[in-house]
Amino acid sequence: MTQPRDFGFDEETGMLKDAAKRFLDEKRPLDQLRPHLAGTEDPYHGSAREAWFDQDNWSEIQGLGWHLLAVPENAGGVGMGLVAAAAIQEEIGRAACPTPLTGTLQATFVLREAKADKLLSQVAEGTSMALAIHGEDGSLEPDSTDVTANGTSLSGTSWYVQDIHKVDKFIVSANSEQGIGLYLVSAGDCDLQGDKIVDLTRDQGRVVMNGVEAEVIAAPGEGAEVLSRSLSAILTLLAADMVGAAEWQLQATTEYAKVRTQFDRPIGFFQAVKHPIVNMMISTDETRSLVYNAACAYDHEPQDALRCALMAKASASETASFCSNRSTQLHGGIGFTWESDVQIYHKRQMHSQFLHGDASWHRAKLAELL
Repeated sequence: MTQPRDFGFDEETGMLKDAAKRFLDEKRPLDQLRPHLAGTEDPYHGSAREAWFDQDNWSEIQGLGWHLLAVPENAGGVGMGLVAAAAIQEEIGRAACPTPLTGTLQATFVLREAKADKLLSQVAEGTSMALAIHGEDGSLEPDSTDVTANGTSLSGTSWYVQDIHKVDKFIVSANSEQGIGLYLVSAGDCDLQGDKIVDLTRDQGRVVMNGVEAEVIAAPGEGAEVLSRSLSAILTLLAADMVGAAEWQLQATTEYAKVRTQFDRPIGFFQAVKHPIVNMMISTDETRSLVYNAACAYDHEPQDALRCALMAKASASETASFCSNRSTQLHGGIGFTWESDVQIYHKRQMHSQFLHGDASWHRAKLAELL
């Protein structure tokens, strides 16, 4: 099967993306977040940071059906593919929106690969989810877990879980004598312990379980394979978020270069400013092409999806680093002040850069495929 024209980005997907942009521009989620961030700039010496997000915005997002996009129609969803989900996730990244949507979309594709239609119906009904699939060693392999399963009872700790205080349930990877299985647990049944991270728009932490009862998603021995098939979607959604954030950095820096003057001219007049901004544009567009290529491959050429997703995340990690550095540098002293949004995007991008592996890790995995 070959990919359709324009990566399958049709008129309906374009309208969906435009509507998401208008909605987030109107809501301005960072303006809502800022009052809850005061005094927490330094995660190690500042005040404890509240894991906050706008519940009203989340309710409106659910009303718009964004969480339903990738849920199959027979489970109560819209039945669209990864291209549509990536389009929405790009806008989430562009707005740096604190939301459980990212984890819920990633969890949806795991449930799809596990053919867990009953649990997909929970997503359709509004249940938010996140992935709890890593052990303390930080391994990114699908068999990495510090949780053990005794039947449907889980004990142990899942590490580096994203947005743990925003979601209702977790998809947990757990080991047993039969191998890795996947399970669904309620957040209220677990001990949630936050990590200290620089990203101001997300929270991360540990999910501690002590005999927590769970629903089986993938039977022991099948979980690692489900995660392996889901990896391309997980990576593509994260890379789409990073593209959106890079686009904001590009546009914000371009606008600043038009109004900030030096030597009686806008700084954008000087080649030392023009050239980095052009390079930001080239890098962002390159990564965006790879992201939608990966999304389209997942939808239409699944045998090639992982290769494309590894390329997309590797490119996104480098774009995130480059655009963050240039954006902060070209904004001068104002870029890293608390009053500027530039530093918020920079921190979000740095967190995303290493989440699920940096560029070097993904290129190493890509080399194994070739």
